[in-house]
Amino acid sequence: MSQAITELLSELKQTWHSTIPVSEFMQICPESYLDNQFFVTAPLAPNINLHQTMFAGSIYTLMTLTGWGAVWINQRLSRVEGDIVLAKADIRYLAPVTGSPVAKVDWPRVDMKALAQGQRVKVALTVKLYCEDSCCAEFEGTYVSLPVG
Repeated sequence: MSQAITELLSELKQTWHSTIPVSEFMQICPESYLDNQFFVTAPLAPNINLHQTMFAGSIYTLMTLTGWGAVWINQRLSRVEGDIVLAKADIRYLAPVTGSPVAKVDWPRVDMKALAQGQRVKVALTVKLYCEDSCCAEFEGTYVSLPVG
């Protein structure tokens, strides 16, 4: 991973933890962004439920922030700013999360530079949550980035 990406991931983590307090409690951490694939983790311990699996609300939060973070990183890489909102979301819980979860999203070809011309950018993302080699949840989210100013 490049130094620039490492710095972006650190800035993203700080942004999440300072603006979305539950993300710090959950210990959500952006792990890597390479070849348009973004990976985010959170340990199971602070996100566990009475069944000793990951709490559904934690799964939803982790996956929502993974999609949001992918938009944020790609705005930064495109050198544009926008206010990112989740416009629509759907989640399917496929299996209990019993180990260390890893959320993954593939970034599609989206031109973020429209923000610089005062236009909003709409991005549909599929985030998958893995526990070891098994896909435990799928999240479909539509994010809209609104021009700033």
